[in-house]
Amino acid sequence: MDLRSELLKSIWYGFTALDLEKSGKVSKSQLKVLSHNLCTVLSIPHDPVALEEHFRDDDDGPVSSQGYMPYLNKYILDKVEEGSFNKEDVDELCWTLTAKKNYQPDRSSSTLLPEKDAFRLWCLFNFLSEDKYPLVMVPDEVEYLLKKVCMAMSIEFNCVELEDFFSQDSVHQSGITVWVFLEMMNSGKITRGIDKSIVSMAVEEVYREIVGDVLKEGYLWKKGQLRRNWKERWFTLRPSNLSYYTGEDRKDCQGNIVLDGNCCVEEVDDDQILFGRSKWMKNVLFPVLPDRDGKRCMFCLKTLSKTYEMSASDTKQRQEWTSAIQTAIRLHVEGKKSLHKDLKLKRREQREHREKRRQAKEEELLRLRALQEERERKLAELELLKEAQKQAQALLEEDEQRRRQQHEQLQRTLEVQLREAEEARVSMQAEMALKEEEAEKQRKRIQELEEMQKRLEEALQQEIKARLDEEAFRYAQAGLLAEEEEKMKALMNLQEEQEEYILKTEREKRELKQEMEAKSQALEEAQRQLEEVRANRHRVDQDVVAAQRKLRQASTNVKHWNVQMNRLMRPIGPGEKRPSLGSSFASFQIPTQRDPGLRLRRRSGSEDQDEESKENVESRDECDLEKRHSHTSNGDMDIP
Repeated sequence: MDLRSELLKSIWYGFTALDLEKSGKVSKSQLKVLSHNLCTVLSIPHDPVALEEHFRDDDDGPVSSQGYMPYLNKYILDKVEEGSFNKEDVDELCWTLTAKKNYQPDRSSSTLLPEKDAFRLWCLFNFLSEDKYPLVMVPDEVEYLLKKVCMAMSIEFNCVELEDFFSQDSVHQSGITVWVFLEMMNSGKITRGIDKSIVSMAVEEVYREIVGDVLKEGYLWKKGQLRRNWKERWFTLRPSNLSYYTGEDRKDCQGNIVLDGNCCVEEVDDDQILFGRSKWMKNVLFPVLPDRDGKRCMFCLKTLSKTYEMSASDTKQRQEWTSAIQTAIRLHVEGKKSLHKDLKLKRREQREHREKRRQAKEEELLRLRALQEERERKLAELELLKEAQKQAQALLEEDEQRRRQQHEQLQRTLEVQLREAEEARVSMQAEMALKEEEAEKQRKRIQELEEMQKRLEEALQQEIKARLDEEAFRYAQAGLLAEEEEKMKALMNLQEEQEEYILKTEREKRELKQEMEAKSQALEEAQRQLEEVRANRHRVDQDVVAAQRKLRQASTNVKHWNVQMNRLMRPIGPGEKRPSLGSSFASFQIPTQRDPGLRLRRRSGSEDQDEESKENVESRDECDLEKRHSHTSNGDMDIP
């Protein structure tokens, strides 16, 4: 399985997750976002208009997976370079898309797997699933994966529960989807009674082994190249290299040993010297290394440039490490990049071989069963033929006996029929005579009936004429009834119009009465307001009269003081004549009631005019009085 196939499996989940309506199609806007994210995690340049250009001849509707595949192959997968990106990022992107839609476990369950473990199991499922869509994993691969997980947890795998699971549903026998697999894992059937941390460690170990191509990893002692001291390092073996770190968190990488066909392993046995020769290492010898520096389980990895000395914790670990390194070298020599991909192909070939043998056996069994059925059918047919022959012989004898009996019975019957025919001939002659008499009677009866028919026809003609007259009278009566109905309708219409007119008149009377009541109320309100205005006007008039009185008094005082001031300001000199009083007051004008500032506003109507004339008369009288009083005052002031 190449890199493109692995990526397509993950992308398939991402594409189907965007298909919310399950129609097999996704909108172009969602495909743009998916394509951009894929380009980001795959570390390739993204062309934002390539999708529109690729589908420019299509409708504006959504795109199916078959329509998206050419674009995906041309603009994304063809540009992917192995080693330039982290495939786990692609898996995480597609897992995030598909888990939101499809992975909905029971959060309250105590056996629920963590999200990270579910993601790793999803990746393992994709790795071991068949290269057919929709992706399913056959029962053999499910058993293989569960055995690996149980082996990592150091427990024995129980096949009974798995067989019960597959036997419950016939659909699952051909393969299960990843969501069914995750549901089975979350149900706790496999991990019942095991701590979640142990399960997580086991899942991570299997994930790194199968998906991450880690053949083996663990702590080893390594001798330095310069100081020649021993240090414990965490080693990770892959088919192409052997890396070592300061700790098992694999954060600080101390070195990377590239493995190829020129590498070899030298190991030390406790009791004897072992020479190894490998067909894939071109006759490379494995000599013995003695124990040194207190390290009893030493082995060396030789490359063209360096020799690395390492030591395991025990002989078993040393044997496992040397075997794993030799396996990695063999895979490199054979041009294979992954051990588990090779094992998967072999298991698939074995399944196909078993399937072919099973099909061949079934075909052979079917052929034998068909032959057996054919033989049994022929034997049955032979028995049936024998039985039919016996039955035919018996039938022939019975037919012969029956024919004889029928012949005898027929002769007896003919004799009886002859006697009956003679008797019938005699009786027929007597009946013929009776029938001739009856025929004569019938002829007479027919004549009577014909006469009666004529009379009935005449009566029928009279009845028809009467009915025609009756029909004419009915038509006339119907016309009179129609005319009467029209007159009745007209009368009803007039009655309805009269009732409407009466109702309208009553309604107008009510409206007129309401309007009169409203006008009377308005009139009363206007009269009340008029009374208030008259009262206010009377008060104002009194106030004006008082103000006029005060003004006249003030004018009188002003005149008096003006006279006094003129007198004082122009003293009489000797020999001067005394000025006349008329000239001294000629320049001073006393305001009269006719001044616009003091005049009252005219009222409309006859009452206002009368009052104004009255006021004018009173003002003239007051003016005359003031003049007389002024003359009297001046006369007083002229006295020396």
